[in-house]
Amino acid sequence: MLENLTGRLQGVIKNLRGHARLTEDNIADAMREVRMALLEADVALPVVKEFIAAVKQRAQGKEVLQSLTPGQAVIEVVNDELVTLMGKANVGLNLAAVPPAVILMAGLQGSGKTTTSAKLAKLLKEQKKKVLLASADVYRPAAIEQLKALAQQLEIECFDSHVGQKPSDIATATLDFAKRGYYDVVIFDTAGRLGIDEAMMVEIKALHAQLSPVETLFVVDAMQGQDAINTAKAFGETLPLTGVILTKMDGDSRGGAALSVRHVTGKPIKFIGVSEKVDGLEPFYPDRMASRILGMGDVLGLIEQAHKNVDMTEAQKLADKVKSGKNFDLDDFKAQMSQMRKMGGMGALMDKMPAQLAGMAAKVNPEDADKSIRRIEGIINSMTPLERRKPEIIKATRKKRIADGSGVQVQEVNRLLKQFEETQNMMKMFSKGGMAKMMRAMGGLMGGKLPGMR
Repeated sequence: MLENLTGRLQGVIKNLRGHARLTEDNIADAMREVRMALLEADVALPVVKEFIAAVKQRAQGKEVLQSLTPGQAVIEVVNDELVTLMGKANVGLNLAAVPPAVILMAGLQGSGKTTTSAKLAKLLKEQKKKVLLASADVYRPAAIEQLKALAQQLEIECFDSHVGQKPSDIATATLDFAKRGYYDVVIFDTAGRLGIDEAMMVEIKALHAQLSPVETLFVVDAMQGQDAINTAKAFGETLPLTGVILTKMDGDSRGGAALSVRHVTGKPIKFIGVSEKVDGLEPFYPDRMASRILGMGDVLGLIEQAHKNVDMTEAQKLADKVKSGKNFDLDDFKAQMSQMRKMGGMGALMDKMPAQLAGMAAKVNPEDADKSIRRIEGIINSMTPLERRKPEIIKATRKKRIADGSGVQVQEVNRLLKQFEETQNMMKMFSKGGMAKMMRAMGGLMGGKLPGMR
């Protein structure tokens, strides 16, 4: 996500840092590069012009030009203006209404609207809300069935609508069912089309009037670029939107939609879809996104992800073992891998890392790394409890049995045992305070490959 834009802006930043002082000329050169980077990222031209003008005006002020670190001062200006462009702060859902509070989901077919409805329901369920899902997409039978299947998976109630019904009848029945069931929130998925058409707009406008939603969220595919902006504008002119959800931010997104959609609609980006999994929806924080765009990562996001997905009790036990340098066994090694997978795998971690760290980790393909983590777990699961506690007893015969049990070659068992030994040695260095040694050891491990990687 956003790799090309981040790379281009990193080049501008590096060049600015090389100047002892800044002048109007080298600021103008830098702004030309930023302008090209934004246009290549498919940011709308009016947005680019306004952004560049704002940055240029602030960058040519006395505060920046007379700064002891003028390059850093310009970077701070760019960061501030990116945050302003995307909305300054996170804007959450406004559910202050007499229950049930209705959330109307709008967008084109293929934008991820149905899946996003389920993801949003999961988030609200975690906030102790009683949620009802409903679909009025009677033109695409698979959409209703898809929402029902997702609701069943998440153990969330889904209203039993059918293809033969009228959307207005579904809306009436859904509200009645929600009131009788004392639901806190109704998430109502509407029909989409492959493109903007009058019939769709008339229908969704009528549904909006009938349901009186407290939130009308426009769901848009971040990979659409300029098309996303045009679609957002059309929906914004038809409905009183309260917010935007950008989906597929984990795909080949150039960033244009994220930087343009708020400016075009005047509505805040409330959530972003970061994976296809049911937990792949995150609140949108403009400051964190700006930090990621400039290659500085999202450390707060990583911490939140860890707290959400990692068993903190088990993590503390592991930390205590690392600190003592004793009894670190293959079960602990497996636990490390499982914790990483729960946080979304290597790809999700790299996406939030600062550019320099992500660059180091990029030597390992995220997909290969995630497959390798699963393979490691499979190999360790094929071991007996005694073998996990005392891997030194694993000799040729045991290796053959473990390899057969996990469906791998004996060489991969050997590779895992070697990596475990290196990790164990690194833990011992850490417990003795040998930080420099540990960092060198980590460098060696980064250069190696996980079991199963070619």
